Amino acid sequence: MSLITEITQRLKVLEPTNVSIIDESAQHAGHKGNSGGGHFKLKITSSHFCGKTQIMRHRLIYQQLSNLIPQQIHALSIEALTQNEI
Repeated sequence: MSLITEITQRLKVLEPTNVSIIDESAQHAGHKGNSGGGHFKLKITSSHFCGKTQIMRHRLIYQQLSNLIPQQIHALSIEALTQNEI
C-alpha cells in the first residue's frame, strides 16, 4: 500500500467529503534534518472540523497519523476546512 493510500485510509475516520494529498518529497530531497520521511500537502474537508480552531483540526489529523511521523512523514502541510469554508 502506498503512503498516500495509507494516509487516506487513516483519515476516513474524519468522514471527509474531500481529501487531496500531494507528495512534495522530491522538492525537499536531501535537505538538512530530513531522515528519509516524505513531505506532503494535505487538503481535507470534513464536518468534524465544525466549531474547531485550526490547531484542534490539526490535532485531529495528527492523531490519525501519529505513528507515521517522523519516519514516513517528515513534513505535512495541512489545509483543514469545513464545507462552509470552501
